[in-house]
Amino acid sequence: MKDHASLAEQFIKDEARTDWHDETLWFVRQKRDKAAYGLPEWEQLRTWASEIKDHTLSALDNYLVEFETNAIANGIKVHWAVDAAAHNKIVYDIMKAQGVKKLVKSKSMLTEECHLNEYLQQQGIEVVDTDLGERIVQFRKEPPSHIVLPAIHLKKQEVSDTFHEHLQTEKGNNDPQYLTHAARLHLREKFIESSVAITGVNFAVAETGGFVVCTNEGNADMGAHAAKVHIACMGFEKIIPKAAHLSVFLRLLARSATGQPITTYSSHFNKPRHGQELHVVIVDNGRSRQLGREDFRNSLKCIRCAACFNTCPVYRRSGGYSYHTAVAGPIGAILNPNLDVQAYSDLPFASTLCGSCTNVCPVKIDIHQQLWKWRQVVTEEAKVPISKKMGMRFMAWILDCNVNYKAAGKIGRWVMRNLPFLVKNKLNPWYKQREMPDAPKESFKEWYIKNKKA
Repeated sequence: MKDHASLAEQFIKDEARTDWHDETLWFVRQKRDKAAYGLPEWEQLRTWASEIKDHTLSALDNYLVEFETNAIANGIKVHWAVDAAAHNKIVYDIMKAQGVKKLVKSKSMLTEECHLNEYLQQQGIEVVDTDLGERIVQFRKEPPSHIVLPAIHLKKQEVSDTFHEHLQTEKGNNDPQYLTHAARLHLREKFIESSVAITGVNFAVAETGGFVVCTNEGNADMGAHAAKVHIACMGFEKIIPKAAHLSVFLRLLARSATGQPITTYSSHFNKPRHGQELHVVIVDNGRSRQLGREDFRNSLKCIRCAACFNTCPVYRRSGGYSYHTAVAGPIGAILNPNLDVQAYSDLPFASTLCGSCTNVCPVKIDIHQQLWKWRQVVTEEAKVPISKKMGMRFMAWILDCNVNYKAAGKIGRWVMRNLPFLVKNKLNPWYKQREMPDAPKESFKEWYIKNKKA
């Protein structure tokens, strides 16, 4: 299996695309900042959201039972899935009971995590992703590269070529309005034809037994209201105690994700309409294990806004596919090792530990601290290459001793000045995609001692 470093190396071979990807996501980050600075109470909202999630996680069993009780009283059918396989089977069994072979699905990172599409397709079920970005990558047989902007890695011309192949649009016409209109006509037929719709869940309210789905395209509403059966899939961490708490999270979510004041559609589902079935599938899939990890349980507060993606210098320049998992970016790098520490042992190292992810997180998850702690867990369990382990031990030996540190600094500066070819070569990973700086004549400490009386 390829790791983050090798997959990122493939992405950055296209320097123009890498720069464009970086700039586009930074633009989204700047929109988030403007939206946040427009609210004097922004930091108070973050604190409230974090505390609500802390409280909920501390009494999660009670709130899940309360949600189930109220949901059933509302006429909702509640299912529990211990893992991805159980989740997929529950969805398939509902489809089988209906005797249908086609469904429409709005954006749901949980179903991506569980690989639901692939499972259902193997059972002969046609799955149509109705989010525009998701439909684009589905046509291309690619997973989403971003949890909010699934096709952010693609340019307009690539989308045009994809639509020309699958929707017979005019070749070379990459006008966004034209392409969006073509997608709307295509998906409208799918909504009408399908009697089953799947949505995700942004927030599930224990007090009411209802849930909220947030979208900008209205595709979740279109699917859920047109279909005879609505299946909502949620990780159990999506629970919040009261409906009043929604006002906190809805003000944070869209501003953190895209810089909007609120999502275009924040749809509340409390009971099935007359003649409809409404199912909620509550999924564990390793979440209870993460809940039991004191150092990492706060990661379950995540509301999937992707603010950490848009600010992360590593994600912006390496792309979502370099993380080889459904949820990429900094939050993915602390969630996925919990699922399989061997398969995702490389991800905690795909970070500069700059802390920008923590600074923008609307629920104050200590992301960079958890990345650092995961590195320790991974290293202790011997999940890293021996070369990395020995290299880190060598660096620890240098940094632990002042004499070693001074000597290494002098040797390094001398080599860079007099034998630059030893560091400026393809064998040095730091030289790839970088220009090595000129070596200073003296260390900062030497300069400080010389100039401190000046």
